Amino acid sequence: MRFGSLFSGIGGIDLGLERAGMTCAWQSEIEPYACRVLAKHWPAIPNLGDIRGIDWTTVGTVDVVAGGYPCQPFSYAGRRAGADDPRHLWPMFADCLRVVRPRYAMLENVSGHLSLGFGDVQADLASLGYDAQWDCIPAAALGAPHLRDRVFIIATRRTAMDPNSNSEPRRPKHGGASAWPSPMADTSSKGLQRCWDERSVTHDRFRSRRVWEVEPEVGRVVDGVPHRMDRLKGLGNAVVPQVAEHIGRIIMSMEANT
Repeated sequence: MRFGSLFSGIGGIDLGLERAGMTCAWQSEIEPYACRVLAKHWPAIPNLGDIRGIDWTTVGTVDVVAGGYPCQPFSYAGRRAGADDPRHLWPMFADCLRVVRPRYAMLENVSGHLSLGFGDVQADLASLGYDAQWDCIPAAALGAPHLRDRVFIIATRRTAMDPNSNSEPRRPKHGGASAWPSPMADTSSKGLQRCWDERSVTHDRFRSRRVWEVEPEVGRVVDGVPHRMDRLKGLGNAVVPQVAEHIGRIIMSMEANT
């Protein structure tokens, strides 16, 4: 499966989807340091640049469009201005889906999005002909020694996608434990300590290999490391690759069962 990457950052989602078996077709990022990281690790993949200026009729077809649109409009750490925030770029993501028409979309944002703007995103997906499942998955659910709660959405294009079709859009649904086999985290202090001590994982797909062999310590003091602030910003904005890999494997499984 081929995927296009929006709001690519330093490539956390891209790395995870590649580990799941997908191939990156293109990326879209404008932050200079992140662009240099992408150019180093994906030198043959075109960076389409600013999502606000992309002509989607020229990018070709992909099976999946994936990305974490900016979280600042929804984050509890900010003013939560929602659609009034100039960084509200979900409509540009929706424009991509409207034209490119991938079979799947993978969306990511902060958990605060669930209480602000999330209904609008679901309504837009439904109007575009996509059914959606979602869940809030912390990195700790896959063995990380920290929480990092993020909401992930898998949007699936309905078979009856003809704009002239009379089919009624179905209501999106929460993924939950029964519909979306996501691993749930033990987020108690004891559970996090176990993750720290054992680097354990909680899902059978990952028991065969230790996905947390290396996790960099992120100190907060200046110690001469070049581009330290850029690196901290890049890590802070990035999606944990192990979680993106898990979502990618779910999409691959969904595709195999169609």
